[in-house]
Amino acid sequence: MVKKYKPTSPGRRDGSVIEYKKYLTTTQSKPHKALTKGKRSTGGRNSAGRITNWYRGAGNKRKYREIDFKFDKKDIPAKVETIEYDPYRSGFIALVLYKDGARRYILAPQEMKEGDEFVVSATAKPTKGNRLPVSAIPLGTFVYAVEMRPEGGARIARAAGIHAEVIAHDAGYTTLKMPSTEIRKVLSTCWATIGEVSNEEHRLVSLGKAGRARHMGLRPKTRGTAKNAVDHPHGGGEGKSPRGHKRSRTKQGRPTGKGQKTRSPKKHSNKLIVSRRKPGPLMGGKR
Repeated sequence: MVKKYKPTSPGRRDGSVIEYKKYLTTTQSKPHKALTKGKRSTGGRNSAGRITNWYRGAGNKRKYREIDFKFDKKDIPAKVETIEYDPYRSGFIALVLYKDGARRYILAPQEMKEGDEFVVSATAKPTKGNRLPVSAIPLGTFVYAVEMRPEGGARIARAAGIHAEVIAHDAGYTTLKMPSTEIRKVLSTCWATIGEVSNEEHRLVSLGKAGRARHMGLRPKTRGTAKNAVDHPHGGGEGKSPRGHKRSRTKQGRPTGKGQKTRSPKKHSNKLIVSRRKPGPLMGGKR
């Protein structure tokens, strides 16, 4: 559930939060220490110290949880011990205990709770939480944490409330409808988890004030039209000027993703895309 506070201040008026107590277990307040490590914030800078990803910096200190996206514990049943919050991702995570005694963090599907069991197996039933090759998954099934190449680890559909849909099997490939509305193929030997990523209400949360964004490591973003011509293709001019280009551009002069095709025509995986994504409101963008 998304909780809204009484408007005791301007920041409280529009802000909302998720009631984590209704979803997370309280038996373990701290993460499993053996599966955590420190992670320094880059502040958007590369190894040379130059900013390559703008408008990042500061933010609260966070401990990184090592999530198992490889799922290399095959044919060994596992039981969920806790459902936990992860500051590095929008979905919830689950601490699971395998029958051989190993503990791992996984990305939790919706409605997974403490005590649930699942298995990673080529012969597993296509039920929520189980992981199996996409070739063994019935048509119309929702999946998440999908591999892009065999044994490459989960790459597709990992954000909160997200899923891909299996819509066809043909000639060694499985066709998926992506969360972005794109339809693409993956090899049928890739693996996927049945279900949808947890915390589907994440998209309904309103930060309410700039301070919450700063705690997340997000700095204020300057509009291109407010900059000088030397700093941005949209900059310059007297007063409030039009951008001077037919299509919107990034600081580097490349097209932006606001209804324009930005994918390279030479990208090696273009042959696997059956239908390009539909930009705008259809994929959750602003009208």
